Amino acid sequence: MLLSRKIIFRILIFLSLLGFLSGCGDDPQSMWNNESILDKIKRSGKLKVLTRYDPTTYYEGPEGFTGLEYDLVQLFVKRLGVKAEFIVPENFGQILAKTMVGEAHIAAAGLTISENRKKTLKFGPPYRRITQQLIYRSKRSKRPKTISDLSSGILEVINGSSHVNTLLNLKKNNPNLEWNLNTESSSFELFDLVNQGLIDYTIADSNQVLLIRRYYPKLYVAFDISEPMFLAWALPWSSDTSLYDETVKFFNDINSDKTLDQLIERHYGHAGSLHYVDNCTFRKHVVKRLPKYKPEFEKAAEIHGIDWRLFAAIGYQESHWNTDAVSPTGVRGIMMLTEGTAKQMGIKNRNNPTQSISGGARYFMLRKKNIPQQITEPDQTWMALAAYNVGHGHLEDARVLAEMRGGNPDKWMDVKQALPLLTEKKWYKKTRHGYARGYEPVRYVENIRNYYDVLVWLTDKNKILSQHSNPSNNETIKQSLSHAY
Repeated sequence: MLLSRKIIFRILIFLSLLGFLSGCGDDPQSMWNNESILDKIKRSGKLKVLTRYDPTTYYEGPEGFTGLEYDLVQLFVKRLGVKAEFIVPENFGQILAKTMVGEAHIAAAGLTISENRKKTLKFGPPYRRITQQLIYRSKRSKRPKTISDLSSGILEVINGSSHVNTLLNLKKNNPNLEWNLNTESSSFELFDLVNQGLIDYTIADSNQVLLIRRYYPKLYVAFDISEPMFLAWALPWSSDTSLYDETVKFFNDINSDKTLDQLIERHYGHAGSLHYVDNCTFRKHVVKRLPKYKPEFEKAAEIHGIDWRLFAAIGYQESHWNTDAVSPTGVRGIMMLTEGTAKQMGIKNRNNPTQSISGGARYFMLRKKNIPQQITEPDQTWMALAAYNVGHGHLEDARVLAEMRGGNPDKWMDVKQALPLLTEKKWYKKTRHGYARGYEPVRYVENIRNYYDVLVWLTDKNKILSQHSNPSNNETIKQSLSHAY
């Protein structure tokens, strides 16, 4: 008996729905073939992002997750109206493999663009230029000057990294060049191995070196081993270019409005200003002087809801944690309070560490309270530090000059370029408060940012290294809600 057309049609529809429901997780709405990858992401409300733990990409800091790649992704998902799901595989090589087969939508992991990788991955617009650098420890290893010098020591690099391809190319003209492949460690851990003398050399991208060397001041750059290269997001190859096209628009936009420059300044702008001697002196004082005053910094921090290490960094910049410090202008004590500020804060003895730290903390919080509320963190804190040093009036003058010069008065990146102009008559005559030694607050803020970062490292080293080591399970997934920068 022949079935009617209507019954046959119903059976086909039923079988089609079964096929979709038993597929790769797409719901029946995906039956509409015109739905793009970008549309699916928006419908699901989730962007899957492969990344890695590294100071240059994604890590958990005192205020929560951060890193340049993390901030870029958060801006991107805000633009899409979705949330980001960060996936951290157990080793670097899996980032490339999982991206290639489409287990995530993008890889935002500080990946360098190479001809070899372009065969299997589609790269978005480049957002940062780097070089690959050879790292060694001074006084433990003789500084290598050429590739041939590496034969006298142990060179170790991360398996699957672009550094391996660079070494393979170098080996063509240097047949004695040898190296070990590390499948378990991060760049951070390889720095630690060099620092301990367990290996002689490693290779890192210049942006990593800029951040990590502050924590290992005895590590040095021998030389660049590559030509300049570029970092970019990677996507799986697909005939559907909707997500790729959106990433292109995104990077074009954040380049045009300077958002990318501001993010790079946020993570890298201060990192190169801490010199070797200052770094080593700071570490000695952390051991010998800080323990005596740490409880007072912690007490002040608990009152004001601020990380105690920020107050400690301010105190170190002011006096090197010296209760008897005094300047030619009469400011004195750990927090180097003026007589007027001490009176305003109700401080009777500026040389008393308890009173000085309490007064300095309250004075900083007043500076912070006076910063316009539209200025977001971390720029708000950095401007408050500048005001602590040079005064609120001169900071406001610099903000006016920044705007006059086409900058953003609410971004530290632009304000720190305007502050030094307060030393030049053609500029300070246009301001309300006149001349100021504008270079000083810039150095002041950058130093405190560095001291704070190093202090976080010294007090949380084991936690940080543990975070950057391989996850014990197959992979770690962190959910991060989209938020405004």
